[in-house]
Amino acid sequence: MDRIKESLRDPQAKKTRVRWFIVFMLFLVTSVNYADRATISIAGDAIQQDLGLSAVDMGYVFSAFGWAYVIGQLPGGMLLDKFGSKLVIGMSIMIWSIFTLLQGMVGFFAGGTAIIILFALRFLVGFSEAPSFPGNSRVVAAWFPNKERGTASAIFNSAQYFALVIFSPLMGWLTYSFGWEFVFYVMGAIGIALALVWLKVIRNPREHPRTNQAEIDYIKAGGGMVDMDQEKENVEKKEKQSQWPFIKQLLKKRMLIGIYIAQYCITTLTYFFLTWFPVYLVQGRGMTILEAGFIASLPAICGFLGGILGGMFSDFLLRKNISLTAARKTPIIIGMLLSCSMIICNYVDAEWLVVAIMSLAFFGKGFGALGWAVVSDTSPKETAGVSGGLFNTFGNIASITTPIIIGYIVNATGSFNGALIFVGANALVAILSYLFIVGKIERVQLEVPK
Repeated sequence: MDRIKESLRDPQAKKTRVRWFIVFMLFLVTSVNYADRATISIAGDAIQQDLGLSAVDMGYVFSAFGWAYVIGQLPGGMLLDKFGSKLVIGMSIMIWSIFTLLQGMVGFFAGGTAIIILFALRFLVGFSEAPSFPGNSRVVAAWFPNKERGTASAIFNSAQYFALVIFSPLMGWLTYSFGWEFVFYVMGAIGIALALVWLKVIRNPREHPRTNQAEIDYIKAGGGMVDMDQEKENVEKKEKQSQWPFIKQLLKKRMLIGIYIAQYCITTLTYFFLTWFPVYLVQGRGMTILEAGFIASLPAICGFLGGILGGMFSDFLLRKNISLTAARKTPIIIGMLLSCSMIICNYVDAEWLVVAIMSLAFFGKGFGALGWAVVSDTSPKETAGVSGGLFNTFGNIASITTPIIIGYIVNATGSFNGALIFVGANALVAILSYLFIVGKIERVQLEVPK
């Protein structure tokens, strides 16, 4: 009320910029999120040697996260729509960090028991992380107008590359100096601390003590859903109302089906870099784990830069009155074309050239990773969490299939060449899906069940 009175007294009051602090917090959370996913890849070679696992065994261990992450998407989206983004994301960070820390204790067990416990803990991390990206999308939809949403989504999404830049060298050094167990101890502790910070500083747009009415009006006028988590009078109605009629409607939309197919393909690239890429550097290119930890950060830097530039380029096109459809599709198509370049690594021997090509591919993957901006653009206001959950469900089926398929390819051929072709082909399919299936990008309108 005080903000409203202040705005009425001074209608020309300069709007605050709290929304950029909010996206900074999303960036931090997503960095730790992806670092915890990558712990197993950095420690993977050491774990494989200690536990005597084959490439196929490692593929299944890598996939444990993905099984649970996919299963948890719709329940996670429903929790977000029911309880709001702040609480659900905060508890998600806390719980996945505890399970990350516990993975460091797997070394106290032997043989098959250790493998089962490691798989189970990775599974629980995946289930706990399920609400994170749908929650990020909801926060961006609430805090940002349409013309800034591409940049905001790109910032938090680019954290997946920043995580590898910062944490890959750290985790490689921990593995080399103290043992792979300490990777999980340190990352778990960092996540627990971050969860407490999130719960302390995050608020809804109208409730945040540092926003003024000018900023709220700016967000709302630009299409931001500032009241998404504040309609407390509708909580009881939300509890009684089934989400399944909405889900059925979403699954009938051709635009969304095309977006889901493309996201599966793009996520295949993500999980190659998150799981097998450091192992590829060690086993396929003869590097040490310490070298792999540092070298893996170089493509990640390029991915980070690509992620930021892709979102900025998309929003730049919007400001030039280019249609939303063209503004979102253009960076995605350019980025995926660049990602296909990784196949060239099969035909070169020099390590520096392999790193350069992978850096270009990673830049392209980042530049084209605008899926969450598209989700914020298309999700119906009634079910923003569930819509994001569906998108992430389809996309992260690749977190299950990618590690396993690559494991079988490497085990059968003794080489990573086929794996790189498999990953590059997925980038091509993503392009075809956006070109020929998605069509016009627009917000979905649902029929509310009576």
